[in-house]
Amino acid sequence: MLLFALGFLLVILQPSTGQFPRVCANVESLLSKECCPPWEGDGSPCGELSSRGSCQNILLSQAPLGPQFPFSGVDDREDWPSVFYNRTCRCEGNFMGFSCGECKFGFSGLNCTERQVKTRRNIFQLTASEKNKFLAYLNLAKNIPSQDYVIATGTYAQMDNGSNPMFRDINVYDLFVWMHYYASRDTLLGGSNVWRDIDFAHEAPGFLPWHRVFLLMWERQIQRITGDENFTIPYWDWRDAEDCEVCNDEYMGGRHPTDPNLLSPASIFSSWQVICTRSEEYNSQQALCSATGEGPIRRNPGNNDKSRTPRLPSSADVEFCLSLTQYESGPMDKMANYSFRNTLEG
Repeated sequence: MLLFALGFLLVILQPSTGQFPRVCANVESLLSKECCPPWEGDGSPCGELSSRGSCQNILLSQAPLGPQFPFSGVDDREDWPSVFYNRTCRCEGNFMGFSCGECKFGFSGLNCTERQVKTRRNIFQLTASEKNKFLAYLNLAKNIPSQDYVIATGTYAQMDNGSNPMFRDINVYDLFVWMHYYASRDTLLGGSNVWRDIDFAHEAPGFLPWHRVFLLMWERQIQRITGDENFTIPYWDWRDAEDCEVCNDEYMGGRHPTDPNLLSPASIFSSWQVICTRSEEYNSQQALCSATGEGPIRRNPGNNDKSRTPRLPSSADVEFCLSLTQYESGPMDKMANYSFRNTLEG
């Protein structure tokens, strides 16, 4: 499924997305449980000599846990990233990143003091060249390795508690597909046991902040690999749409002429391979998605379960959602009533 984020611009996270900095994916960092790489600008850990940040013990929430997850110490994502690293860079001012080498979102300049305001635009209001550039950027991201991050191919226990690192390279686009999978995957309990009723990115108050950071990070990575600092993710305003208006070869790929579940061969996306789609297979193997290709994109718009999702949201649906003044309500999951977050999530 394309991760293009059109229309989901409300969507991101505290840097607990599930990414692993390449410079910390090694035995030394895992055994010391420290990820405080030097900032390339001055060579000091976290850019401390330039007052960008310093290596500190991570801060964990002291809030009591809810009853939704009746386990402790069995999932690498609990109290992220403490299972892997308990000392990381704590950045000052408008600096951010695993080495404090980047500016916070919305800032730029040598010292990250210049305020940036960027406007995301309706995809149908892009010029032909702007739209083609966007598609080319997506294709580049799918075909260029991430220089900053790698993915884990095993749990911390499978890595012998850090003495046997299990990481691999991944392209920039699939990095974010994998991160989304990693945050929402089932908990592996050993043997054939899994806990499916868990999701660190959905159906809870963190849905909005998690996805908002997620998209901002993805947008930033596109800017970095293309050198286009002005790039922003376009959106599709799907209110009142009767069908998938971006599902054609001019945009995100039309329907294959002989197989409605496949993309048109005229679309650049028809050659893409999907990853992380076989959760039951990973569960049975007690393994993580390794980000190997699992076949072409399969999409058949309009063939959804009409009893569950009869149509795309209407303008009235959107206005009702925006009228809700309570961000969250009990029980703070998919059963929450009159919760803005839960209504927005669908």
